[in-house]
Amino acid sequence: MNNKNNVIYLAGGCYWGLEKLLSDLTGVIETEVGFAGGHIKNVCYKEVTNGDTGHAETVKVYYDPDQIKLHNLLCFFFKIHNPTTINQQGNDRGTQYRSVIFYTNDNQAIIAKEVIQQVNQSSAWGAPLVTSIKKFEIFYPAEESHQKYLIKNPNGYSCHFERKLIF
Repeated sequence: MNNKNNVIYLAGGCYWGLEKLLSDLTGVIETEVGFAGGHIKNVCYKEVTNGDTGHAETVKVYYDPDQIKLHNLLCFFFKIHNPTTINQQGNDRGTQYRSVIFYTNDNQAIIAKEVIQQVNQSSAWGAPLVTSIKKFEIFYPAEESHQKYLIKNPNGYSCHFERKLIF
């Protein structure tokens, strides 16, 4: 699972709901929640919740490209969070809840741009996507209590669900 070509980092609001939906997707091998895109080293959840570390709550996604193409994985990502709101998902507000695709290779960046263009052209969301595409730098795993949170806490909070959109 250390093949960098088969891992991508996705941020789209509270990572609990994203992780659960992504982990249930056929072709996703493993997920881990944490933080990416910020300026503080070895950051923890409490620091990120302040909103001033620059990090986004992020899901590290290992996927099998023989079972799911990155294009399809990203289309699913755009169905399970609102990519048209800046720094917000549901009631969660702040830069830590922004929509970002952190790519690990140039091919992922190309595919991400193509999918964003496709989703925008479909007008399925009724507004342009604000999702940014950033080169992956570093990921800090969240504390163990946050990993697989909705499996451990089935009635826990999530503002994520799959929308029946066509793009």
